[in-house]
Amino acid sequence: MEIQKELQGNKLNISLIGRLDAVTASQLDKVIQTELTGIEELNFDFSKLTFVASAGLRILLVAQKRMNKQGSMKIHHVNDDVMEVFEMTGFSNFLDIEN
Repeated sequence: MEIQKELQGNKLNISLIGRLDAVTASQLDKVIQTELTGIEELNFDFSKLTFVASAGLRILLVAQKRMNKQGSMKIHHVNDDVMEVFEMTGFSNFLDIEN
């Protein structure tokens, strides 16, 4: 998976390219653990994310919990396969998803 980041003041945009799974989730976890200080708006672009596994869901949950305390988090451009995972797991009920 490739992670592209764009920082604009207190806004961080992250684009994920490829698969967010057990092998790659640690890459995103590192970003979440080290780069959210002072961030009030976190935006994910999932237009090039092809798959998300439970390990990836865990990282998104950690990010959402952190951003609930310091700002907002939105996920944009979710494909049908990833959206199906969000819906089946109930993540679509608490993630702010905009297509």
